[in-house]
Amino acid sequence: MFQFTPLLGAQSTSPASQSLLELDGGVKVLIDVGWDGDFDVTKLKDLERHVSSLSIILLTHATPAHIAAFAHCCKHLPSFTQIPIYATSPVISLGRTLLQDIYSSTPLASTIIPQSSLKDGSFNYLTSTNGSSPQILLQPPTSEEIAAYFALIHPLKYSQPHQPLPSPFSPPLHDLTITAYNAGHTLGGTIWSIRHGMESIVYAVDWNQARENVLAGAAWLGGSGGGGSEVIAELHRPTAMICSARGAEKNAIAGGRKRRDDMLLDMIRTAVAKGGTVLIPTDTSARVLELAYVLEQAWRKEHSDTASDSPLKNTKLYLASRNVGATMRYVRSMLEWMDEGVARELENEHSNSGNRQHKRNISKQTPNQDPAGQASGRSSTPFDFKYMKLLEHRKRIEKMISIKAPRVILASDTSLEWGFSKEILRRIASDAANLIILTEDYQNESSGSELGDGLRATLLKWYHERRDGVAIETGQDGQNVEQVYTGGRNLYFKDAQSVPLEGKELLIYQQYLASQRQSQSFSRLSNGTALEASADAIDETSSTSSSSSEESDPERQGKALNTSAKTARFNRNKTELGKEVLGVNVLLRQPGVYDYDVRGKKGREQMFPFVNKRRRGDDFGDLIRPEDYLRAEERDEIDGQDIRNHGLRKQEGFGQKRKWQDSGLQIDNGQAADGPNKRRQPAITSGDEALANGTGASIVNGRGGNEEEDSIGESEDEPEELVAGPSKIAFKSESIEANLRIAYVDFAGLHDQRSLSFLIPVIRPKKLILVSGTASETRSLADESRQKLKTEAVDDSGKNVDFVFTPSNGQTIDASVDTNAWTVKLSEALVRRLHWQNVKGRSVVTLMGHLAATTLDETVADPSSRKKLKLLSDEEESKIDNAAAVSEKAPELAPTLDVLPASLVAATRSVAQPLHVGDLRLADLRKILQSTGHTAEFRGEGTLLIDGLVAVRKYGTGKVEVEGGGLELPVLQTRTMEGSFYAVKRQIYEGLAVIAGG
Repeated sequence: MFQFTPLLGAQSTSPASQSLLELDGGVKVLIDVGWDGDFDVTKLKDLERHVSSLSIILLTHATPAHIAAFAHCCKHLPSFTQIPIYATSPVISLGRTLLQDIYSSTPLASTIIPQSSLKDGSFNYLTSTNGSSPQILLQPPTSEEIAAYFALIHPLKYSQPHQPLPSPFSPPLHDLTITAYNAGHTLGGTIWSIRHGMESIVYAVDWNQARENVLAGAAWLGGSGGGGSEVIAELHRPTAMICSARGAEKNAIAGGRKRRDDMLLDMIRTAVAKGGTVLIPTDTSARVLELAYVLEQAWRKEHSDTASDSPLKNTKLYLASRNVGATMRYVRSMLEWMDEGVARELENEHSNSGNRQHKRNISKQTPNQDPAGQASGRSSTPFDFKYMKLLEHRKRIEKMISIKAPRVILASDTSLEWGFSKEILRRIASDAANLIILTEDYQNESSGSELGDGLRATLLKWYHERRDGVAIETGQDGQNVEQVYTGGRNLYFKDAQSVPLEGKELLIYQQYLASQRQSQSFSRLSNGTALEASADAIDETSSTSSSSSEESDPERQGKALNTSAKTARFNRNKTELGKEVLGVNVLLRQPGVYDYDVRGKKGREQMFPFVNKRRRGDDFGDLIRPEDYLRAEERDEIDGQDIRNHGLRKQEGFGQKRKWQDSGLQIDNGQAADGPNKRRQPAITSGDEALANGTGASIVNGRGGNEEEDSIGESEDEPEELVAGPSKIAFKSESIEANLRIAYVDFAGLHDQRSLSFLIPVIRPKKLILVSGTASETRSLADESRQKLKTEAVDDSGKNVDFVFTPSNGQTIDASVDTNAWTVKLSEALVRRLHWQNVKGRSVVTLMGHLAATTLDETVADPSSRKKLKLLSDEEESKIDNAAAVSEKAPELAPTLDVLPASLVAATRSVAQPLHVGDLRLADLRKILQSTGHTAEFRGEGTLLIDGLVAVRKYGTGKVEVEGGGLELPVLQTRTMEGSFYAVKRQIYEGLAVIAGG
């Protein structure tokens, strides 16, 4: 069984992606936890319903469309962190910095409490004063929490099959195998191959077959750049392929990657030659790498050409993002995930650096005279920028903008809603000499959202309308580049700000948290795994520490409000339900319950529940707490508790005031403020300190430690004032007259119409499911795929069956493999005669026998069959030993396959023919023969010529034909031909499993 449900992104303009796969046996796989730019929590309702039954979670790309809701789910969905999560190392590292950037940039990411949750009767007396519910924000995860969430993800490598572990509330996964393959588009982007039973599923959303400067193409055809001629076996002919339809109506740029890069540079040259500023909005983790690499290499080339008078020489280059320093440190350690060309460039750089070092030693120059600016002994990478300056703080960006000079700025984010790009656009929109270059041409916001159409959607609309005319500029290669005038139209900015809660709004927030905690606690009690999970506690001390840290959370300050009428009524209903659901565990989980009726119960329901708290340890024994071994003079104790290094604190009682240090609000560097008026000191972003300390890297004013100081100078920059504690969202609108120009260059790095129409027929999926695209793109790709795949068939009733599915959000489709399967029981005599053969990691066997009905006596003797008879009622269960009494009511039994009688063996041997199992690849056969000394070359399509004498042909149906010519050849050549013929035949048989027929 295989059912597929798109939760977000199907037939929609929104790029957010969430998909649910339901496999045989109740196994559920969630792929991606994307979110829209408006961060609407109501769009995650479908995901919340399935969290308690998920088996594993897979992540594909480190972009907001695929990972933006990850931290929200970990913080606000209690059982989400118990589910095993898998992704590649770049997705983990870059996703961490991306979410830290988002949550530090906009209060909208904290998510507004849904209005439906505040319309209960218990909230009416609080919201009736102004007639509407306030837009209250949930507490956002801190940088430390985000780093902890991403530390839970299991890293995988490409082409490495892995059998995942199930979640505590998942059924057994049996033979579920997941394998990650390169998807292009982003660093570490993944195409997932999922195999379970007879299902072979390929999940390929947002991939790119074209090879780029930094990223290799998708691994459909094998190799780093996809240089093979056939689809690799693991991704070929799957039972179902889930593919994104975005770009199905888009044509690739004529001239490919080089023309795209030249267009971008030509547009930049025309703008900076007029003294203008060029803004390029981009994401902060994925596509920014390609843009930053192209611009840095262009600046290096222009500055190395002393005879050139290019305007780029006098132009500053910036990369602005709140967490860009950490992102680039991670990227510098991930060169093995990039295209082979980047590795070769690094090798050449090291070689040139060695030659320069040799020349310096000869001339006795100092290391500071290195013309490339590299200190001796220090290894450089293509992302050790020489001309691009990294900016991480708003104050430095304001100083940079205030200086009148030509500049190019890569800024977060693509949507122009929460990153630095929005603030920069506000400052440069009124100047006609400035230019904004958009790099992706699909809407990032859904219609009717809180933010309306959004800035990016408005600019794209103006670009396609071209109402105020187009400026035609000429590039260096003579090609025309187009820039659209905005014509002084008004551009509307809507800023989201967080405002502290006070009065009745604070009571609403506290009561909402109280009800949520109550609901979550009972949902955990109702879960059958709650008892087992508690056995993993380390000891009493750790549990006390955990509870005290939870008590200090500012979100839990409404604990005294649990006595409200609504909560009490909710309590009574849930308690009665809990006694039935918890079973014998009610003796541990419900206060005041000391008796439980065990009459008629079975298994562990008959015994008093006991939890043996195990001490957690490693290969060397129990974990040791260093604070338990401090000397007396090293301790600072109050009431017998060690308070050194954030030791245990007393738990506050109800109504007791907490100190500011105990409120759970800490500064980024882990030190609490001394008072409410103290400034918060800037520090390295949490989660990246270990990497920075381990590699010796540092951040100086937002730049890597190797960058030189620019004209902006040192800055005593402070982070923006963040609201401490409960807050609500407030919007402020502003209109600015826009005179800057708009340009577009496709740097999305996604598949287009040509790659989709070429690869899908080559992959030849048995069933095709299209998601992640607009309704028009989905229909267009579906119609084309039906024509090329010929996927219409006739079922048993004579109706046409369509194997191309186009589901919408929330629609479940059944895409199970079309195989009829029966269950038979093999006799012991037949099992002993089986001869298994391995074919590409699978064991195959052929067998012949005759079916015989299984008698009831055999079934009762078989323990496995006795379990089936347990399906009878309790009254009939006592009659199992009496076969006659249950013969009419016994369940249907599987027949037994036994060896053939001696009288039928001779007759069947003459009829049965041997089988060849497997798929012969001529390219692999050519490599094997060449390694053994034979000459092998392709002659025409599907024909391989060996030693000029033996031809191997493979037809479209999979049939292989071996031909040897030259009957009139001399004896010596005839013997050579025979040797080649048998060598080829032997290699073919070794690649296939030849199964005898009788």
